[in-house]
Amino acid sequence: MNSRRNFLINSASATLAGAAIGFSGAAQAGTVAQSVARVAEFNPMDWASVRQQFLLNPDLIHLSNFFLASHPASVRNAIDKYRRELDLNPYSFLDDNMFALEQDKLWRSVAGAAAEYVGGRPNEIALTSSTTVGLALIYNGLRLKPEQEILTTTHEFYPHHESMRLAVNKWGGRVRKVTLYESSAKASGPEMVSRLVKEIKPHTKILGVTWVHSGTGVVLPIRELAAEVAKINQTRDENDRLLLIVDGVHGFGVLDEDIALQGGDFFSAGTHKWILGPHGNGIVWAKPENWALVQPTIPSLMDPELSTAWREERAPHGPTQAAWVSPGGFFAYENQWATVEAFQFHRQIGKKRVADRILDLNGQLKEGLSRMSHVTLHTPLNRDLSAGFVCFEVNGVSPKEVVSRLREKAVIASSTPYGKSYARFSAGIVNTPAEMDRALSLIRAMA
Repeated sequence: MNSRRNFLINSASATLAGAAIGFSGAAQAGTVAQSVARVAEFNPMDWASVRQQFLLNPDLIHLSNFFLASHPASVRNAIDKYRRELDLNPYSFLDDNMFALEQDKLWRSVAGAAAEYVGGRPNEIALTSSTTVGLALIYNGLRLKPEQEILTTTHEFYPHHESMRLAVNKWGGRVRKVTLYESSAKASGPEMVSRLVKEIKPHTKILGVTWVHSGTGVVLPIRELAAEVAKINQTRDENDRLLLIVDGVHGFGVLDEDIALQGGDFFSAGTHKWILGPHGNGIVWAKPENWALVQPTIPSLMDPELSTAWREERAPHGPTQAAWVSPGGFFAYENQWATVEAFQFHRQIGKKRVADRILDLNGQLKEGLSRMSHVTLHTPLNRDLSAGFVCFEVNGVSPKEVVSRLREKAVIASSTPYGKSYARFSAGIVNTPAEMDRALSLIRAMA
């Protein structure tokens, strides 16, 4: 039995190592096996120990951490645990943990862990599969009148703008866009807020913004903007209240902020990026009075009231709740449920320590790039106005070429997928100051 177990462990390690070798041509099978062995020694106060929780190829410098998470050991183990149970007895395990007893529903643990992280309550959390799905559910579910508008910015990513476009196609109204800054590197918090507030009209029903701009790295001060929105709403009838919707994915798991206290009305974020959770998961946070405004789009399996109403051939009792907006259909439940361990991983390290580490590493990149005469930095040097992105240009070298040259030297960067593209670094808690120095030296050599 013991030899069979060793065979399985060694086989898994070899498979993972083989995948790494196929990508870089340099990793050794033993490296991954050693990483697997070391995870039991996790010390959340030691950044080297934190790094060892991940099976990231150690021969690469990973500077695109915003994209899709590599899972820490606790998350991998939770996924494996649930997958094994579902493989052994899919009907009973799913029925027991999803439908049978209210206190045993594992999705409630996910909502509870998310609520603790955002500083809210479990009944304020809808579970989704991504930021995109969350935004679509909100905009599609909020009833706009033909004379009303959605005010947004020119800096949103495609899924946010597209969710707005599809909403006005359905309900009527229009979308209007505002530019928040002429130079992202010189962006000012008060100026960004002022530009938005000046454009709010009596018929503006929704203000849709992004917390951290993935195209420039700029952070929009949501608390200050929300405070201005609250002042405007003091002069409005409750039925005409201006709603603030936030695409928050690139601040979520990066900045030390309690989302439930920011002042926004809806907050959508994936949990498979900076939160380091299983792929294909996300949340939307909103207070109950705001969920009541939303018409669900996809039938949900989370709350038995909905299926009970269907069986009894009546409408569901009460206003819309967060659980009603959580999409139904069968999910990859082993991934959804293991999101709890991702939030726990952050709490073990400490929310502020995570934020400080990410800001320090990206600050090191910004400072280094700002001193290079052949580089144009597009992310503010101000620590309060940027988060986990560093966007830049190298004179005479296209962003894609910058990324390609870095990759040849085992540094994984990205280019921004906007109309105006920049090269982009994104340092996370898996990185070290020495890796930042290496990346900077490669950019310096492009002069």
